Amino acid sequence: QVQLQESGPGLVKPSQTLSLTCTVSGGSITANSYYWSWIRQPPGKGMEWIGSITYSGNGYYSPSLKSRISISRDTSKNQFTLQLSSVTPEDTAVYRCALGGSSCSGSRVACSYWGQGTQVTVSS
Repeated sequence: QVQLQESGPGLVKPSQTLSLTCTVSGGSITANSYYWSWIRQPPGKGMEWIGSITYSGNGYYSPSLKSRISISRDTSKNQFTLQLSSVTPEDTAVYRCALGGSSCSGSRVACSYWGQGTQVTVSS
């Protein structure tokens, strides 16, 4: 059974860079055909796909966030990381990492496995 666990700061100041890490157990981030995604849900709103990194290391980003996003991976630690720069209070949300096929990448966010999520608040 694949398990995903998000980690990172719960509070970030405006204009800073948010960095979150997803640690994967029970499966390899280089396993063929999988997409490893970041999704967020702001308070009172629906889920929003942020971006994905594939088993081969290719990145796919939401067009609305692309200029501020970087997703990378550390295969030796079986982790992948989200960096979101120049954050504002509008970036306050529960952030979750997830795993699935190609449908886990994009607005459908139809993922098979999910982390429990971590609350990130942007405030001075």
